[in-house]
Order: sequence, then structure tokens, then C-alpha cells
Amino acid sequence: MSYKAPLKDMLFDIKHLADIDAVAQIPGFEEAGFDTAQAVLEECAKFNEGMLSPLNWEGDKNPSSWKDGVVTTTPGFKQAYKQYAEGGWQGLQHPLEFGGQGLPKTIGAACGEMLNSANMSFALCPLLSDGAIEALLTAGSDELKAVYLEKLVSGQWTGTMNLTEPQAGSDLAMVRSRAEPQSDGSYKVFGTKIFITYGEHDMAENIVHLVLARVTGAPEGVKGISLFVVPKFMVGKDGALGARNDVHCVSIEHKMGIKASPTAVLQYGDHGGAVGYIVGQENRGLEYMFIMMNSARYAVGMQGIAIAERAYQKAVAFAKDRVQSRPVDGSINASAPIIHHPDVKRMLMTMRAYTEGCRAMASVAAAAYDASHHHPDADVRKQNQAFYEYMVPLVKGYSTEMSLEVTSLGVQVHGGMGFIEETGAAQYYRDAKILTIYEGTTAIQANDLVGRKTARDGGQTAKGIAAQIEKTEAGLLKQGGAAAKAVAKRLKAAREAFIDVVEFVAGGLAKAPEGSAKASPNAVFAGSVPYLMLAGNLVAGWQLARSLLVAEEELLKGHDVAFMQAKIITAVFYADHLLSKAPGIRDSIVEGADSVTALALEAF
Repeated sequence: MSYKAPLKDMLFDIKHLADIDAVAQIPGFEEAGFDTAQAVLEECAKFNEGMLSPLNWEGDKNPSSWKDGVVTTTPGFKQAYKQYAEGGWQGLQHPLEFGGQGLPKTIGAACGEMLNSANMSFALCPLLSDGAIEALLTAGSDELKAVYLEKLVSGQWTGTMNLTEPQAGSDLAMVRSRAEPQSDGSYKVFGTKIFITYGEHDMAENIVHLVLARVTGAPEGVKGISLFVVPKFMVGKDGALGARNDVHCVSIEHKMGIKASPTAVLQYGDHGGAVGYIVGQENRGLEYMFIMMNSARYAVGMQGIAIAERAYQKAVAFAKDRVQSRPVDGSINASAPIIHHPDVKRMLMTMRAYTEGCRAMASVAAAAYDASHHHPDADVRKQNQAFYEYMVPLVKGYSTEMSLEVTSLGVQVHGGMGFIEETGAAQYYRDAKILTIYEGTTAIQANDLVGRKTARDGGQTAKGIAAQIEKTEAGLLKQGGAAAKAVAKRLKAAREAFIDVVEFVAGGLAKAPEGSAKASPNAVFAGSVPYLMLAGNLVAGWQLARSLLVAEEELLKGHDVAFMQAKIITAVFYADHLLSKAPGIRDSIVEGADSVTALALEAF
């Protein structure tokens, strides 16, 4: 089944929830209002539906291959990437001064979803380039920017992120790659990096590796890590490519999913040392790498939404065509398409509600990012920065965990045929699994949410979000319809459960006054992932509640009746079937910590 971009839903979110016209009032974004968003998204849909979507299954059947250090991508990928770069898609939301289009993330995020729905294995290449561009924009010297940024923004070169090593995993304090200073200001880099997405490929003429390593004599732990640019091919002062650098792909991984994306093991310095250039200052590499990491974490959340959308579309199409059994209500006196069966409708509505809720949450977060980086008012920037930073682990963690459930339901809707590779449903399930793991597992996202985003400010940002949600509840009750009141009831219960958990988290990690109960980190972190899931569930449900308010107003105007009615039904379904889980999750966190931590390790 071919992919069809959900433009109407994307544009609804961009217009009514993210408020693109308010984004367009920010200096630099004046030309990026709703009309621009619509034009860009429509053009993006054409490219992804026509060029990339047909290559998705091909990439699963004929993955990238490695031989003698050379990686050959899936047939068609190289030509598709050439068109992607020539279309200016890599530079969509990067600065004009380096050849980008300077559009807001509010528009770019929707384009990213389409790219990943069409072909997630392909989309991983530009995703990593985006992160490298962000890191160089923030911390790179003027010289590094002049040499690398224009080529990265154009897509002529691609970028990678090199963190993990065989002994380190997610614990970057264990990084052992080393960098030796040279007299000309460069460094020689030595070491092995694993799990490097598009670390070697044949789609672009150069690859710019951003590599974590320790300068000789640096402190142990994360405080001694620096960040380096290490190009595959050396670059002359005139910008021309020169000799091959001493970085080589020694193998690529054989994976459960995203098979067309080459995941490389890279060896640095086996022939005298790979030439690298410091990004920013020595020993601040982890700080700079987190710029890439946060960019990538949001983008991975978008991948979760994207793969869920693709699985949903395929499941709906199958359910409309697959004829099996009579409807239980007797409405058809013969076997009927399975979409008539209540449990199939329940599964499809769950897939739809999850996907639309997370898309709305991500769209609102993107608008906050735009305001936090570009709004002229410092207070507005600060408020939006706090909101966006809180949203990143939700977009990444909740949306990717959601995608596993949605793609699993997609297989289930297909029944036995879903277990057969030729139907394509299984590929989405396999591809989705990596999303909960890379750029930090769900537990790492949850640790970030607990420590940096909740406990650090005593839960004030979280409680501020809850206050905004309470205003939406008031709006639902004021509007007065049965659907609005039903959603308000569920939203209120979920918000109150959320506040209880925020207070539990903040209190459990607070520095205790002398003579009072001590902090209880084990109890708090035992519930960290459930807390993330509760917060994501609440915020996605909140955005669908806002959607309901808009849809009811649009119905009164007679606008797009069928679509607006569907938005209301989806919001009510989400509230009844998904948001309703929040109080139970609250209980498992606040009252269930002991049952997680009590069993002695020897008993396992």
C-alpha cells in the first residue's frame, strides 16, 4: 500500500494548536505563515509519496551491504538522495546565511514526519546531518562553519554522531577514544565507534563525523570529553576534497529493522591517526554533543509518530478490504469487511488516537522551540524554552513507546497475514523497535524528565503545564457539549494524577532538611518511565481536547464537517480509552514503588 501524507491533520495542528500565524510574527519568520506551511507541506508530500515511499519495502528486502570497507546502499537510494538534496529539503529549517531556507521548526517537523513515514531507513541520514549542523552552528568556530556548514546544509555532504564505543554503551564516562594535539592546531584521533548511523555510504561525496574523544591528559569521566570534526575526506582551503582520512568502516550491523540504513563500526587511526578539528573548547564535548542529542531526540519522537501513521494507514486499508465473518449486530447478512467488527474498530481507533495525539503534542512543542530561539522578548524565550525542554523527553519517549503499540496493533488487525512479511505490516513493527532505544532509551529519557526537568525546579515547570491544562478544562465545560464535558472529566482526573506524581518526584529527590525523612531516589526512579508515560499521555490528551474545542467551533461555521466530526470522536475516544489510564499509573508510581525495589537482587 502506498503512503498518503495526512496533510489535513498536520495543517490543522499547525494552524489551530501550534498557531503558525503567531510564529510568523517572530522576526525572521514573517514569510512563514499558514499559506507558506501549506505550500511547503504539499510539495513535501509529493516528493515523499512519489519518490521515497516506493523504496521503503525495497530497502527491507535489499539492505545496505558492506564489502572491503565500502558500503553500498539499497538500489534507488543514491538517486533519491540526490533529488532530496537538490530539492533543498536538507536545509529547510537551517539559516539562510549557509544556504538554508530558514523556515521554522513548526513547518520542518511536519516535513520530517512525512520523510520518516515514507521511508524511515532513508530519513535517518538527513536526521543525523541536522544534528551535526545544529552542533556546528552553536559551538563551531567561524573557520569550521565556513568549511562545513554550507555543504552540510545543501546535502552535498552528510553528517554523523559518534558517541558509543564497545565498552561504553550509554555511559559516556567510559569513552576511551583519544585525541592527540598537533602543532598545526589539529588533532590525531584514535579509537573505535559503534552503532554509527550512515557512518559509511555511497549517497554523498563526503561524510562529516562529529566524534567524542579524550584529549591526552584530560580528566576521567564526562568532564574530560571533547568533540571533534573528523571528515571522511580531507578538505582543502579552496573547499575541494583531498586525501582519504584515517577513518574506515570495518563492518555494518545486521539488524532487526531499519535494514536499509547502514549502522557502521568505524575505526579511527589505524594508519597513523585520523585528522580531527576541535569543536569549541576542550573538555566541553558532552555539552556540545547534547545539542545534537536534543535535536535528534525530538526527531526520533517524530519517527515514532511517522511509523505509527504508516502502520495505521495500512491497517485501515486492509480492514476495509479483508472480508471475514458476519457483523455481530446483524446489520449485514453475510461475511463483511472486518472494519465492521467492533474490536477491529477499537484497534484502529486506538492507532488513530495515539498518532493524532502525539502529532499534536509534537507540533505544539515545535512552535515552542521556534519562540524559545527566535522571539524578541527574553521572558517569552525563557518560558518557551522551559516548556520545550520538558516536552523533548515526552515527544521522544512517549511517541516511540506509542509507536510500538500502534505497529503491533497494525500486525494484529492483519491477523495471520500480519505475521507474513509480504504484507508489509511486520516491517513497521520491526522498524519501530529501535526508536525506543537510540538517542537514549526510554529509561534515559525518563531519568532526564525526573532529574533535569522536574526535580531541578521543584516541579514548577510541570505544574505550570498543569495550570494551562486546567484552563482547557474550563473551556471544555464552558462550551457545554456532551463530548466536551466527557473529555473535561477525563482530563481533570489525569491532570490531578499528574500533579500527585510531580509532587512525589520532586519531594522524593528534594534535599531533606535536617531531622526529616531522607530523599528516596530508588522509589522515584522506580516510577520514572511510568511518570514519563503518564505525562506524555496527559499532554497528548490535552492537545486533542484543544482540537475538540476548535472542531466544535469550526462545525458551527460549517467548515469541513466530516473532518471536524472525526476530530471530536477521536478526542473523546482518546479520553475514554487512553487518558482514563492516568489515575492507575499514578497509583503504580506513588503507591507501588516498594514492590519494585523490595525484592533482593539475589532473588533474581
